Amino acid sequence: MCGIVGYIGYREAWPIIIKGLHRLEYRGYDSAGVALMNGGLNIYKKAGKVSELEDFTQGVNLGGHMGMGHTRWATHGAPSDRNSHPHTSGDDNLAIIHNGIIENYSSLKETLISRGHTFKSDTDTEVLIHLIQDIQEQTSVDLREAVRIALNEVIGAYAIVIMSKDEPDQLIAARKGSPMVLGVGKNEYFVASDASPIIEYTKNVIYLNDNEIAYIKRDELLIKSIDNIVQTPYIQELELKLEMLEKGGYDHFMLKEIYEQPRSIKDCMRGRIYPSEGQVQLGGIKEYAEKLKNIDRIVIVACGTSWHAGLVAEYLIEECARIPVEVEYASEFRYRNPIISEKDIVIAISQSGETADTMAAIEIAKQKGATIFGVCNVVGASIPRASHAGVYTHAGPEIGVASTKAFTAQVTVLTLMAIYMAQQRGTITQSKLVHLLTELDNIPNLIEKCLLSNEHIQEIAEKFKDSRNFLFLGRGSGFPVALEGALKLKEISYIHAEGYPAAEMKHGPIALIDEEMPVVVIATQNSSYEKVISNIQEVKARKGIVIAIVTEGDTEVTQMADYTIEIPEADEMFLPLLATIPLQLLSYHIAVMRGCNVDQPRNLAKSVTVE
Repeated sequence: MCGIVGYIGYREAWPIIIKGLHRLEYRGYDSAGVALMNGGLNIYKKAGKVSELEDFTQGVNLGGHMGMGHTRWATHGAPSDRNSHPHTSGDDNLAIIHNGIIENYSSLKETLISRGHTFKSDTDTEVLIHLIQDIQEQTSVDLREAVRIALNEVIGAYAIVIMSKDEPDQLIAARKGSPMVLGVGKNEYFVASDASPIIEYTKNVIYLNDNEIAYIKRDELLIKSIDNIVQTPYIQELELKLEMLEKGGYDHFMLKEIYEQPRSIKDCMRGRIYPSEGQVQLGGIKEYAEKLKNIDRIVIVACGTSWHAGLVAEYLIEECARIPVEVEYASEFRYRNPIISEKDIVIAISQSGETADTMAAIEIAKQKGATIFGVCNVVGASIPRASHAGVYTHAGPEIGVASTKAFTAQVTVLTLMAIYMAQQRGTITQSKLVHLLTELDNIPNLIEKCLLSNEHIQEIAEKFKDSRNFLFLGRGSGFPVALEGALKLKEISYIHAEGYPAAEMKHGPIALIDEEMPVVVIATQNSSYEKVISNIQEVKARKGIVIAIVTEGDTEVTQMADYTIEIPEADEMFLPLLATIPLQLLSYHIAVMRGCNVDQPRNLAKSVTVE
């Protein structure tokens, strides 16, 4: 995905845009560019980070009260100055910034070339702005109508902002399948991919819907559908706070977000659990309480870290509520012809609520009659709006690209959903409910204890920062924890790492083990403890190096492992919430020691809003 920010009003546009691009840099950091209306349409762009654009524009007159900026995550065309946004029309009268993919750009480009257009970049975005210019030239319609006609011709996903040299008091914004929020001020408007660039100027926002086009002037906002029908916008107030977007004294956003997990998990549970009464209240899915008693199965669709949270949920829901669960990669689900019925519930999990593959999976499931529950962190995002019901995680903004607190927040919400389903279906006793909810209520305190191991984990990281490979092993709900631990390490340190069910090691991966292979084992005292001990012995017999996550006070695994990290004792159901914390810290410290940019790892963006 890419980051978009735009402004029109009485303030100087450049400071707002450049600060907004810094806040949006987690969405893309291959290149950055700005278009300003300043005695004409002036464009400044540069490959690299936003700071390099700032250096590039030193000494330039950057005045003006209208402009737009973009930070890019490359899809079509390698990162370079010429592929950076904004892109212009052939006559340089129009400029565009774009998040998304124009799937039919190649055929459109061929047609435009046959009409005499020439292109300066390799991007699909430049094709769209040339198409708008071409429509104006061929039909003599105004810019608003040319944009509308062009968007009816393109196939794909987009969030766009357009400026025109001939209309120096207007921004045009549109979206389909890619997020866009409008900030509403007094005699000023803001446009952005998310609320982070807007929050210090206004709390009043409009979430643009798919197939809507906004025509924005300093003192006027008109929103129409792509079919030219006037829309009535819904203005809502942001709950986001500015301090949530700052590092708060931490070296990296990722470390800050790791340490925020006691609070974020507590926020997930606030107002939803009543331990002494043995009750879970989930208002977001309450109207489907009766349906939960009679469903055939649950299908979970997600990608990346959210898919790992879904795997945890499979264990929890089947154990507590006795409902069959299937966990699907949304990116694969959407290209099959899945067997889905009206008696199925599909749970879609996404931190951003904008993941393109998950959105597509939702649409397929809805067409087949399934009920959709969304689990999402961002209020007003596309997935909760497309779902029939759902539960927000309330983790707060997550700026680090590698997900940490969003994962544990998802697991917390899915745990609550599993218990709620069990409660509705009568598959759990009241005494068990009280026990589980009492323990769950204490999880934030136990995570605080996990974080006390930070220095010890840092010492272990020092010994393995130069490793080329890692293996992560777990059983039961420890398996998705192993997958998530491996993903975190490879995402931010670029060390090859794989997660496996511990019992599967003998079916192939054991061939990799030697004295140079660190093996991280989730070895807490639970129902599979003895089996995991056998797996550790198999690793040690082949001279593998074992780093074990163990229950506090463990002696048996401690004697066998080369290194141990203790976590507090808790019900087996909550193992994923506790065991994940040391793996996040281990990955973080290894990556920092290797000189990696942990907040903005190479080739990755925060959420994947394109295929």
